[in-house]
Amino acid sequence: MRHLLAMALGLAIIIVAGVAQAADNPTGTWKWEVKFNNQSRETKLKLKLDGDKLTGSISGRNGDTDISDATYKDGDIAFSVVREFNGNKITSKYTGKLSGDTIKGKSESDRNGKTQSRDWEATRVKE
Repeated sequence: MRHLLAMALGLAIIIVAGVAQAADNPTGTWKWEVKFNNQSRETKLKLKLDGDKLTGSISGRNGDTDISDATYKDGDIAFSVVREFNGNKITSKYTGKLSGDTIKGKSESDRNGKTQSRDWEATRVKE
């Protein structure tokens, strides 16, 4: 009986550890609303964590763009998005903190020599 109890307890610990690790993994699809000029647009971010390598893409007006310089460690997410408008490259840098099915953070981009900053809060899409 003690042997079965010990096995059950060990299995429960493994399951709880696995659930906690999965909850701290940014892999998945994330959505949030971006508002500007009295308009609102849904943004979709797809992330994949493979070991310590984070990759993905983000939606935009002209389709999806791959993210670059992506990192994830201890719940902290950071990545850049480089887009081109009218022959000008614009780099947006995103930082955020993962907590369960939410990422809260800031994005910064330089446009015409001025840095613009926005808060963003994404929710994981249940698939």
